[in-house]
Amino acid sequence: MEQHRTRPPNDGRRRGTPQGSLPSQARRRPGGERRPGPGSERALRQVRASRPVPPGKRLPNPRLTGLGSGLFGAVVMFLLGCLDQLLFGGSPPLYGVLFLLMCTLIALWVRDGDLLSAPVVVPIAFAVGLLPIADGSGGLPGRLMGLVTGLALQAGWLYGGTLTAGVIVLVRRVRWVRRRRRRV
Repeated sequence: MEQHRTRPPNDGRRRGTPQGSLPSQARRRPGGERRPGPGSERALRQVRASRPVPPGKRLPNPRLTGLGSGLFGAVVMFLLGCLDQLLFGGSPPLYGVLFLLMCTLIALWVRDGDLLSAPVVVPIAFAVGLLPIADGSGGLPGRLMGLVTGLALQAGWLYGGTLTAGVIVLVRRVRWVRRRRRRV
């Protein structure tokens, strides 16, 4: 059985544009340069702002999603906790300082749209990383009791890291909102 075409064929034109006319971005000057179209000043500003930086002077600027920042924090803190346990016998002050650094990185690297997730994921990462250095014997119940004790004794580092991430995220969020208002 034959199926009949229900849509007219697409000839590449947009609705409402007369045949033979091109969008303003595709018009060219006699020398081959593109003519500026509507909204081209914004595009020109973006090009100027994204000029390449010499390779030696560029810092890494990864952008993590909310889930990605949580996974990154949990994995990094677990590895740092294992390393702390292996090299220093589970030094809580060292673990706390490393946690503050990780909180700063997460707050700086999370995407603008997922900013509010950073202060939520850092305490989870702290607890995951505390597993290797938690004092506990007697199997799983002893390890969990060591984790709860560690969380209670290291609450200052936990609050400090969460506060650090929260302040950085707040500053970034205010700047992001101001940038969006200027565009409109």
